Parts: sequence; C-alpha cells; structure tokens
Amino acid sequence: MRSVIVGYLDTPAGRDALALGAALAATLGLRLDLVLVLHDEGRASLVPVGPSYERHLDDLAEGWLKEARAGLPESVASTAHVVRAETFAEGLVTAAGDLGADAIVIGAGKEGAFGRLHLGSVGGVLVHSAPVPVAIAPAGLAGRGVHRFGTITAAVGTRAGARAVVDSAIAVASAARLPLRLVSLVPLDVADGTGSVDTRDRADDRHAVAREHAEGLRDVALRTVPDRVDVTVEIAAGPRIGDAIRDLTWTDDELVFVGSSRLAQPHRLFLGSVAAKIVRGVPVPLVVVPRDHDPRSTRPDPGSDGVVHEGTTP
Repeated sequence: MRSVIVGYLDTPAGRDALALGAALAATLGLRLDLVLVLHDEGRASLVPVGPSYERHLDDLAEGWLKEARAGLPESVASTAHVVRAETFAEGLVTAAGDLGADAIVIGAGKEGAFGRLHLGSVGGVLVHSAPVPVAIAPAGLAGRGVHRFGTITAAVGTRAGARAVVDSAIAVASAARLPLRLVSLVPLDVADGTGSVDTRDRADDRHAVAREHAEGLRDVALRTVPDRVDVTVEIAAGPRIGDAIRDLTWTDDELVFVGSSRLAQPHRLFLGSVAAKIVRGVPVPLVVVPRDHDPRSTRPDPGSDGVVHEGTTP
C-alpha cells in the first residue's frame, strides 16, 4: 500500500475511518486521500437546487475536510477531495480509480454496536463491488487512541482466495516489521452445516486437517517474510464461526485481513458467508482482500503527470 482513500464525513463513523487511515499511514508510511462524497447535482428532485446552495455544500464539505486534515499528525501526508456521485460508495470507488489508491477506508455503519464492525449500506456495497481492498473501522475506534498497529493477522481457510489474504498480510507485516499471526479456520471452513454434533473421530479429523493447514501457512510465510518478522499460527476452534472468533485473543492495535468469496468476479470483492461472520465478530480494524489481489502490483503515481484533479482542496 502506498496511498489509501478515506471515506470521510463529519460523523462518528467518519472520524473512526480517519483514525484507521491515520494508523495505517503511521504504520506503513502511506499518503491519505480524504474523500467526501456529495450527492450528484444531477439527481432527480422535486425542488430545484440553486447554484448558491451547491456552493454552500461545497464550502461546507471543504471546511470539514480542512478540519479533518488539521487533526492528523504532522508526519502524515494527506490531500482532500470533494467528489460528486449518485452514492457514497460509487464516489469512493471512482476516487480510488482516479487517484490510484491501494485501498478504501470506511467507518462502521451507524447501526454498529460500540467496538464492533458493521458494514452498513456503504460498506455492504463496497465489499461486494470494490476493485481494491476495503478497510473497515469498528465503532468507537477514534476514541481508543490507536496511533499505529502492532500486530498483523490473516484469518484464512482453504478455499480460493486464501493465498491472496496471506500474501497481503505478509506484505504489510514485512513492510512494517510487525509480528504476523496466521489464524487457520479449517474446522469451520469444512463444517457440513447440518448443525449435527461431531463425533470424536470427526472432530479429531478436522483438527488434524487444521493442524496440517496451519503448518502449511507457516511454511508459506517463513519462505517469504524477513527474519525479523515473528510468525505464529493459531487454530480457530469452535462449533460456529462466532464461537471461534470470540475464543481468540484480540488487541486494540491489531489489523486483521480476510478474503472475499470464491464467487467474486475478477478484480472485485464479494463477501462470502464465512468472511461476513468474521466481520461481525472481530472487534478490531479489518481489511477485506479481493480474491485475486496481488499486493506486489504497482500503480502509477496519480500526481506524476502534474495534473490537479477537479475537486481537490489544497
């Protein structure tokens, strides 16, 4: 990651997204592109909207962005952009493409319980359509005082897309020189879904598969990460995903990576049922990675051509 879009509004969720973006920037040396999306001025309306009102909205949005940038640490480079689109999610995806951002950062939906992730309408659209990873801040993150991350975790099963998650987590842990935790979800990933109680033999078989999967994850990571990165592996055990997630230990300065469904279209996110349950259960910031995402890919610097994008505030 070299730059990320922060979907900002002057709301608790917007401030949580800003806190997550700032922590990512401090950890990885990223540039933050703060984006505030206003409804497209071509929207259908029974009451005509005059130019003066549109200017008022622009001024208000730019004022919010200016205040948000003023609250960032001096070491964090940032730009601010006002974008017009039919929906907030559409505006963020468009901005990510125009600015060459490596990820989109959003806050939890307004219905989210304190300290928990909740996608809301914007997050729901993004995790089923975005072409880049989407980072989600739990409700209340802005008040936790998390200024940088201390641990990177990848939660993976054996289905398609797992390698993209592991590679993304490895890339971030290596760049930031942070410990890497690999969580094997095999016992849940292969559950038959009947709700029946496992026999001891079946449970033993699943844990044997889990151990083998966990060892494979460790081998992949150790072949890739520098010697300075500490790698550990855990098996998430439990009859249901929610139980397994609750049994794991989480720290406030932890960043979790999960993958999108095997049903995802190329270069697009699609949140599967397992990942959706992880999102609801994890109490720390989380990144959803597209199935075929390659963290080693590079994007052209959007500022290298000297073009100033319309709607950018200095």
